[in-house]
Amino acid sequence: MSEPVVPQKAPYRVEVEAGKTYWWCACGRSANQPFCDGSHKGTGFAPIKHVATASGPVFFCGCKHSARAPLCDGTHKSL
Repeated sequence: MSEPVVPQKAPYRVEVEAGKTYWWCACGRSANQPFCDGSHKGTGFAPIKHVATASGPVFFCGCKHSARAPLCDGTHKSL
């Protein structure tokens, strides 16, 4: 698998807690978007660790093509 699956062409808004670790799905196959559920096994993709520096909303990439992964950079607008 060379390209990730695009689960949605918009970011996922998630309320995070400061200091908590989140594992973002990079392959797009997780049923628990935007987070990893292990569906990447055998694809060559691996989840990306995100440690929240502050509590509040975070916009995780939904298209899986962001240059700022795991966060959205607006790339979904050009897909």
